[in-house]
Amino acid sequence: MIISKTPFRVSLAGGGSDFAEYYRHKPGTVISLALNRHMYVTANRRFDRSIRVSYTQTEIVDEVDQLQHELIREALKMTGMTSGVEVTTIADLPAGIGLGSSSTLTVGVLHALYALKGEWHSPGDLADRACQIEIDILKRPIGKQDQYIAAFGGVQEIRFNSDGSVFVHPIICPCDCRKELADRLMLFYTGIQRDAGAVLAEARRQMVESADTRTLIDGLVALADEVRASLTGMQVNRVGPLLDAGWRLKKQMASGVSSGHLDELYATALAAGADGGKISGAGGGGCLLLFVQAGAQPAVRAAMLDAGLREVPCALDPEGSRIVHYSD
Repeated sequence: MIISKTPFRVSLAGGGSDFAEYYRHKPGTVISLALNRHMYVTANRRFDRSIRVSYTQTEIVDEVDQLQHELIREALKMTGMTSGVEVTTIADLPAGIGLGSSSTLTVGVLHALYALKGEWHSPGDLADRACQIEIDILKRPIGKQDQYIAAFGGVQEIRFNSDGSVFVHPIICPCDCRKELADRLMLFYTGIQRDAGAVLAEARRQMVESADTRTLIDGLVALADEVRASLTGMQVNRVGPLLDAGWRLKKQMASGVSSGHLDELYATALAAGADGGKISGAGGGGCLLLFVQAGAQPAVRAAMLDAGLREVPCALDPEGSRIVHYSD
């Protein structure tokens, strides 16, 4: 049996520039970090030739193409594990809350299946293959950032080049700087689970049709550069206002990114003392990420709890997807 452990993520800046509609014309940059909340995938060989997949549902089929779970089905096909195998998934957090769950799952399933075959694949290869499944095969309207941070972990500057290549550069800063960043970030679940597809499809369409949208993403990329410079320059307190500036730009990318209710929650957080923040992922719901100085955190926590939000305690995970159990 194999068990893989793959982190969820939040991005700090640059979201949208990981779409081909943008980076084919100019390089994109995202600053993203892995959280110590994980997707666990087990992979095991079955006695017979059937395939069993267990997630929120359980499927037992004779042929891989009969599987309804698209991501696991395509991962099985890509790895050549198309019979006599069992895959189960267990997650610390639910899907649809803007923390990259689909890509985390895809990377984790690929990692576990390759390990079951006795094959080693680099983080870059796992991320690239996950992108192939989600973007090229299943045609999902998403970018590339989630797959790479899930595979690499840590705090990363991820660059998306016009030829389709991706460069992953760790943010080099002292341990005290990383700890300060982690201590300042607070994450709250809004209670709104959503399918990001509609929001992302509109944003992607706007990138093609609107020069104004592409200009907005230029601004998000510039903010990503500023976030990197703030962290490497040990000026962590600059991150909060940069998050705020990025969220104000991102809200203009598509109509479903925010809502009156989400705007009200964010305004409440700022009034309670947060320096800045954003709705994670595509927007529209999910989690509210906030940057809050230590002294203001009790007031912000109380305000968010009073508004009905649930805090998601988390820290940074320095590792990406890894195999945590291997047995014959």
